[in-house]
Amino acid sequence: MNKTGLLSAALLTAAFAMPAAAQLSVEDQIEARKAAYQFMSWNMGKIKAQAVDGGVEFNADQMKAAANAIAAVANSGMGALFSPDSTMDKADDTRLKPEFFQQPEKAREVGMNFGREANKLQEVAASGDRAALARQFSAVGETCKACHDSFRAD
Repeated sequence: MNKTGLLSAALLTAAFAMPAAAQLSVEDQIEARKAAYQFMSWNMGKIKAQAVDGGVEFNADQMKAAANAIAAVANSGMGALFSPDSTMDKADDTRLKPEFFQQPEKAREVGMNFGREANKLQEVAASGDRAALARQFSAVGETCKACHDSFRAD
């Protein structure tokens, strides 16, 4: 799983909140998205290391904190950071494909799936069940992949 840009799907949930996007320059939209993706990636990495790979000792409190962070980003309304001018054909330093705006129903579906699975991740992490957390981590990762496959250039 590619760790960069794991937040793509989460940000799609409110992808068409244009008034909020208009408050930021295209460059600022892209910068904020990237920061969110990095934060998400860092937290996904902690879960992967502890619950999936087992290379780091499992700490249920750290897993809850990481899952809470992921769910918070997924529910933050960051879709406002996506405007048609922030795609790779119009702006530098982004891999957002124009198809994101050409397929709005698919973008919404992908984003809603991510939000749902991120919220489940938060619930599962609260249980402290390592195996269940590993399974739900995989489900979240699949939603990230769905966004990358459709709306993110390599």
